[in-house]
Amino acid sequence: MATARIAAGTCSAIAGHRLRPAAVSPLVSNLSHSHHHRRNQPLGLASARAAEHGLTGAHRPEFFPHDHCRAPPYSMSARRTRTMATSALAKKSLVGENAGLRNKEREARIRKQLQNPELTPSPYDTAWVAMVPLRDFPSAPHFPRCLEWILQSQQDNGSWGISEFDLSPDKSTLLSTLACVIALKKWNVGPEHIRRGLHFIGKKFSFSMDEQIATPIGFNITFPGMIRQAIGMGLEFPARQTDVDGILHVRQMELKRLAGDKSDGREVYMAYVAEGLGVPLDWNELIKFQGNNGSLFNSPSATAAALIHNYDDKALQYLNLLVSKCGSSVPTVYPTNVYCQLSMVDSLEKIGISHHFCSEIKTILNMTYSLWVQRDEEIMLDVATCAMAFRQLRMNGYDVSSDELRHVDEASTFHNSLQGYLNDTKSILELYKASTVSVEENEFILDNIRHWSSNLLREKLIHDGVQSRPVFAEVEYALKFPFYATMERLDQKWNIENFDLRGSQMLKTEQLSCCVNQDILALAIEDFTFSQSIYQDELQLLERWVKETRLDQLLFARQRTTFCYLAAAATMFPPELSDARISWAKNSILLNIVDDFFDIEGSREELENLVTLLEKWDEHSKDEFYSEQVKILFYAIYTTTNHLGTMASFVQDRDVKKHLIEIWLQLLGTMITDADWRMRQYVPTVEEYMETAIVSFTLAPILLPASYFVGQTLLASVVNGQEYNELFRLMGTCCRLLNDIQGFERESSEGKLDSVSLRVLHSDGSMSIEAAKESIRRSVASCRKDLLRLVLKEDSVVPRACRELFWNMCKICHFFYSHTDAFSSPTEMVSTVNAVIHEPLKLEIRDLSLPVQSEK
Repeated sequence: MATARIAAGTCSAIAGHRLRPAAVSPLVSNLSHSHHHRRNQPLGLASARAAEHGLTGAHRPEFFPHDHCRAPPYSMSARRTRTMATSALAKKSLVGENAGLRNKEREARIRKQLQNPELTPSPYDTAWVAMVPLRDFPSAPHFPRCLEWILQSQQDNGSWGISEFDLSPDKSTLLSTLACVIALKKWNVGPEHIRRGLHFIGKKFSFSMDEQIATPIGFNITFPGMIRQAIGMGLEFPARQTDVDGILHVRQMELKRLAGDKSDGREVYMAYVAEGLGVPLDWNELIKFQGNNGSLFNSPSATAAALIHNYDDKALQYLNLLVSKCGSSVPTVYPTNVYCQLSMVDSLEKIGISHHFCSEIKTILNMTYSLWVQRDEEIMLDVATCAMAFRQLRMNGYDVSSDELRHVDEASTFHNSLQGYLNDTKSILELYKASTVSVEENEFILDNIRHWSSNLLREKLIHDGVQSRPVFAEVEYALKFPFYATMERLDQKWNIENFDLRGSQMLKTEQLSCCVNQDILALAIEDFTFSQSIYQDELQLLERWVKETRLDQLLFARQRTTFCYLAAAATMFPPELSDARISWAKNSILLNIVDDFFDIEGSREELENLVTLLEKWDEHSKDEFYSEQVKILFYAIYTTTNHLGTMASFVQDRDVKKHLIEIWLQLLGTMITDADWRMRQYVPTVEEYMETAIVSFTLAPILLPASYFVGQTLLASVVNGQEYNELFRLMGTCCRLLNDIQGFERESSEGKLDSVSLRVLHSDGSMSIEAAKESIRRSVASCRKDLLRLVLKEDSVVPRACRELFWNMCKICHFFYSHTDAFSSPTEMVSTVNAVIHEPLKLEIRDLSLPVQSEK
């Protein structure tokens, strides 16, 4: 496969939103637009981009990764900005419109699959259903349509298998071909089909013994079992007798091994592969595994095999319903709608395009929650589906209890399930992911699952030797980067670049989980590439702003423009949230410089002078500056806050500038306190320290202004309310403590105190540094759970989009401070900055009509 690089200039279907007068924002220039009414939303750089590319309102998505039903941040009824009258922009507009049309077609196909998953036919299961006789006329098939499908679906090479991909035959194809041959022979039809099928099996028979080829579940029982059945029917294979004897010996050894296993998991497994046992099945043994829908494990083949030997009304009703729903061919699992739909939702979220399908996703989640409350078997009896449903529902604000995972809270109980007995990696991974979304201190079930599942996954990475498979790349990534310590856009890029285009799942036979993966990947590429071009422009804007405000002349300060912008772009990634990103980044840059000024450079006189000037605000005098450094800092804060305050006031339809000034003064007050303690060598209590340190960590002036630009009305009563303050306290505690753990050595060498050193000092020698850090880690975990619970709660006065800013900031701090103080390092985050903002997507693509060009 050739490595490909995504072509620059590809644009996604993202529309402009309502515009404000040009005088309000300098982020946009040379745009001709109309002003509709007072509450029109701000046009940032991203909006200008969208208008420039001629993208229509019909394509504009809602960008909220976990709350798909939320009202859109900008009016969907707003008219598109009039395009500029230059020929160059007209050409860009045409390109954008063409991209929009392509994406509309892709979205329509994806939407159709979301609403009604198209299940891949399984020739193997269809053949077993075709073998079921009429009850009163055993010489005739009960499902002749399935038999007819077999006759019509043979491949040119004589096989039956999945034809969507031109791949070399495998064990799944061998198995399916043999089952179809037996079905035809049973009803004495299609002699030429049988001959060609037997020829294919004989030609590829060696595949059955090749351990390097992916093996369907139960293959060493079902394939040789059907070989024996075929021989008993008088069929002859054009294969060496030693090869036939060899595969039959494999089956004998497998059955001998299983006979010595007395576990519950073994009993479940034997029932699941019942069709391969080759003896009349004891229905009394199998009926305990029959579901409410009449099936065995939702498996058409196992249910059909049992029905052939033992008539059962419920089993027949299941197959009748299956054929009526699916037509002449059946899938390898049915029903599987919930799993297919949740898997698609998960994929769309992971690659950053779920916002295109918020209505469909909300419908799916509502339906899933209804089934969850009813404890429906389609969810509860399949470990992977149950775990995925729990995670998706909880992260989208549904009230689901971890008690429903009690049946797999121990590794031993998991191994008693079918997926556990098979040691299924996908199921273990889903359980691990579910276990991480804990929101309560006493969710011991999730704690237990996280413990044993993470251990099992690590063992698999070491011992299984198939790390090249997509699921193992995902396992490695999930263990390395827990969901609370990631940057969304970085995650999405990794998931796009590692997208499993085939998306198959090896069950009894291979199953393709989604038939629109090419559309999903193409749409993700368009979105990411267009967004990245906006990020690059916004970063250039910030770099110009740093020079214009003369902040680059403050040589004592860490210049972290790219790092500050990274945090905004990687979490508020939608192009239309430009104003929120710019606000976040500007205040983050200012705060880091102010922090360095208070910690390193500023004298007491300079610090007090800066605070006095900010207290006076508009009443300051030009001759009151103690130093040039104070002057630069003051005017940078003053002009930026005034500008953002004016913009935010316009968006919120109320005056918010005064409040932005207040949070700056509150922050500098705590910084003065910190500086005073340091100069006086005062040792505060841990409680005193935390009360000041949470505020002095400089997060409030970043979060509050940005929250005004995410498309939600934020009332003064909400901002000053208890819930908002609690969100800030929990987030601030997590971030401050994470910073203290990683910055302890550096700050101790500079004579500074933090929560680690204070715990040790106040313990009278009973607590070591490592014990103090471990105590702090437990506090971080506790606060993180409480914060996530508040972010996900349904009955909140704080809009969800605003609450997510607190969670995003917490994730950023975990990302920066999980293993080191990455923010203070000049090199640690360079690769991350490049990945999110500068480097194009790198994909291995084969036979795809995607907007890519080969990497030179």
